[in-house]
Amino acid sequence: MKSADEKFNTVIHKNTFWYFNADFEEEYEAYINSLKETLLIVNNKIKTEGLKKEIFERLLQEKENGLTAMLALTGFSYELLKRLITLTRIVDNRELNALTYKTKWDTEANGANISEWKDQKIINLLKNNEHFRKGIVNIFFEGGSIPFLARTIPLFELKKLSISKLGFKLPELIDTLVRYKEKGSYSAKRKNNPETVIEKLLDKLDITFETGDLSELIDNAPNNKRTMDFIIPNKQNPLIIIESSFLATTSSGQGDKSKTEISINLLLNKHYPKAKFIGFIDGIGWYVRKEDLKRMVAAYDDVFTFHIDEIRRFETLLKETFNVD
Repeated sequence: MKSADEKFNTVIHKNTFWYFNADFEEEYEAYINSLKETLLIVNNKIKTEGLKKEIFERLLQEKENGLTAMLALTGFSYELLKRLITLTRIVDNRELNALTYKTKWDTEANGANISEWKDQKIINLLKNNEHFRKGIVNIFFEGGSIPFLARTIPLFELKKLSISKLGFKLPELIDTLVRYKEKGSYSAKRKNNPETVIEKLLDKLDITFETGDLSELIDNAPNNKRTMDFIIPNKQNPLIIIESSFLATTSSGQGDKSKTEISINLLLNKHYPKAKFIGFIDGIGWYVRKEDLKRMVAAYDDVFTFHIDEIRRFETLLKETFNVD
């Protein structure tokens, strides 16, 4: 057996710093180069033919990585595009329907039972359905002008759905670079979290709250305890306990999360019988994972979203619970 010092020195003196596979690096560099060349060809066509939708329609139909190249130019992520396609299928907005030629490619009925399409279906539609292809291009050319999308998509992302993004103009290319760079920081900013809506409401009603672990769960279920988002009014005498889960993307972990919340509810009922366990569950990520959603909502005494009507309903619950006006 090596000593601790010997093992420590192995890591220090034999460190690769940044491991990389040379074969993979070459392969991926070829892929990056193909995207760059594709965009250079598109740029040249725009210079000679003018900025036309047909150029991008051909790009989506003829180039294997055409959609990836278009997304790189605008800074719009593929995951967000998938959510936007799902949103278009869910809602029945006249202007959005017309812009996307929805009736020409979506034959499924609108409603709560819609499930998100797999990647291959989207790829096949781009190649084989002219109206779907035109609809996607229209979103990138004119999506920012649709009032419904302006109300639904964060401004940070909405700015990417503009004809100005597709013309290879230097100011727009710089804007795309900046948004790429700041995407992670933007997503992580606490001010952008929907939980701040709950905080502001509690502050307005002058109701105190705490966050963290509950003492009874620490003592009696240390392996199952979890940090609570809101413990109202305090940890010593909680009357409302809130967990918030806003998901704009989907993940396999949603199923595990729902199982965890059910076990937490059982513990809360045992150790804090006076407290209501409330879930704020929202976002299109939950909308398209309905089986996980069904399990998730079963864990709570009541569920709210961040819709204005639901915030008002939650405010009523707070006023009734704490006898405030």
